This record gives sequence, structure tokens and C-alpha cells, in this order.
Amino acid sequence: METREGADGPGGPGLGCASFNQDSTSLAVGTKTGYRLFSVTSVDKLDCIHESDTADVYIVERLFSSSLVVVVSQAMPRRMNVYHFKKGTEICNYSYSNSILAVRLNRQRLVVCLEESIYVHNIKDMKLLKTLLNTPSNPTGLCALSTNHSNSFLAYPGSATIGEIIIYDANNLSTVTMIPAHDSPLAAITFSASGTKLASASERGTVIRVFSIPEGLRLFEFRRGMKRYVNISSLSFSPDAQFLCASSNTETVHIFKLEQHGPSGEEESATWSAYVGKMFSAASSYLPAQVSGMMCQDRAFATVRLQMAGQCNVCTLATIQKLPRLLVASSDGQLFIYNVDPQDGGECTLVKTHR
Repeated sequence: METREGADGPGGPGLGCASFNQDSTSLAVGTKTGYRLFSVTSVDKLDCIHESDTADVYIVERLFSSSLVVVVSQAMPRRMNVYHFKKGTEICNYSYSNSILAVRLNRQRLVVCLEESIYVHNIKDMKLLKTLLNTPSNPTGLCALSTNHSNSFLAYPGSATIGEIIIYDANNLSTVTMIPAHDSPLAAITFSASGTKLASASERGTVIRVFSIPEGLRLFEFRRGMKRYVNISSLSFSPDAQFLCASSNTETVHIFKLEQHGPSGEEESATWSAYVGKMFSAASSYLPAQVSGMMCQDRAFATVRLQMAGQCNVCTLATIQKLPRLLVASSDGQLFIYNVDPQDGGECTLVKTHR
């Protein structure tokens, strides 16, 4: 979950990238002058937990709340540096044949994505386990790795011209399935925390679909309600996979509710899985295809109107101080925190802006 190539703004001179860690407890920001890691466990306070003067960073990814951070800079775009930031030491570095476009990691695997190849490393010793060569042209480095290391599913485009998704088992190093998700090329993909759901959007940006993993069955289809095409830059599930947020180059962030309709037509009550304690309990449950195949919604459950449009941003749904929140990091260096009503939805309330 990251955004790149921002303009100068209050977050620093020339934001290069912004990404949330796997459980959305930390925000990493890269600029022309260095990168910083922030703790986002409180609404009112944004604590800077690490700062580096490594220049022109365009990829920075932290492993959960650990001290391991992966950094790639414009000065050496083919080299990945892995650091223990609390000790201030470099663990290792790897160089590749072309520029690194994305890095994804969980507690088992580290994946490096180039335009036409993908490298799978064992995160314990950084040994290269597998190289996927001659993958379809992927100029944006679009890929997703499930944060649940017990399955370590990797998703990446199976075509440069239509929206096919390859699901690869990065633990067992084998292809699982191919999902024909969209007619147009892919723009965004993300896994739920458990790795049992995958959401995707195409370059058209009008339809967002959710599939069961590893089966690849289509579970939900959400329409943004606008006929104009948009560039969806970010997709993210809530911790319990009951909600899905989507941000784009427009001023609106949409939150969709993954709910089934019972025999009476009534909607199931929405919970954020008792907020913290049961955060992951519902993540593995999804609507069986044999019940009704797929749910289609034309309206978002909740929305946010950002103060700006046309800027790249990254969004995530998190539980902060026991309440459900939407976090939006914009390319001008701002972090917006909104309250989300898991019962009634509607317009989300802005509670804090960090610059």
C-alpha cells in the first residue's frame, strides 16, 4: 500500500512515497532528503520513530512493527537495502537486473517486483528462493503479498492488456490459479489480512471486485457510482475483512461493506469484529458461492470527501484506540484520520490532520 511521486508539501520537500505497514500501525514516508517512520497507534499524536538522511527514497517498507525496513533510492534503483533501523545497521543488500518497482514482505517472504520479473526471498536469511522470469509487462510494479505468512499468497498481473491476476503460493513456490478479474488492465490489488480474499480494480476504475482465495470465485462486485473513469491508487480491507476502502485521483474515498443478504432480505449487522479482540476472527469467513454467487452493490457504504483532488494517495482501514478509522496519506505529505461508523456508514468524520 503505497503512493509515489508527490509534489513539495508540508510533509517535506518532494514526497517520494508513502506506505502503511502490514497491520497499519506504522506509516513510512520517503522524500528527496530522506525517509521517516511514524507510529500511528494514536489519533492525536504522530510519533516519528526513525529518521534517515538516505536521499531520494522511492520505496520504503517496514515489516510489521519490527526493526526491519527495506529501502530503495533513485540513486541506485536496482539495489534493495535491508536495514535494522534500531541498531542502525545494514542487514544485507541485493542488486537486480533492472529498476526495482515494488517490494512486498511478510514474516516468511520478501518479494521484489521488476517490470518483467519477480524475485521471491526467504526473509529469515534473505536467500533467493525463486525467480519468476518473463512475467507480463508490469511498468508500475503492481503486486500484492498476503500478510498472513501461513499462506503467503502473491498476486500479480497475468496480462498487460486485460485484467488477469496470477495467484502464486510463495511458501510452496507454485502457481495456484489465474483469475480473469477485469476486461481492462489491472490498476490495484490487495489481500485481506487472512489472505482468503483478494480485491481488484482495473484501469477504468468503475468496478471493484472481491474474490475468494485460493479458489478465485467472485464474491462481491462494487460500482463506484460514477460513469467517468478514475485511477484507483489504493485498495485496503479492514482488519476483519468486513469493509474495503478505495482511493483514487478524485476527491472521494469509498468504503464498501462486504455483507450478504439473508433470506429475509435484511442486512446482517455490521461490526468491526469487536474492534480489537476479535480483529481477525471473521477474516476467513466469506459468502459461499453456492448461496448466491455474488453480491453487487451500486452505492458505497461510507465515503470521505478529501480536501484535494488529483493527488495520489494511499488509504487503509485500521483500529486505533479501539475505534475503527480510515487513514489517508496524501502525496503532499499529509495524513488524514477519519472516524468510520460501522453500523450506519455515511459520511466519515475527519478527526485529525497531521502535516
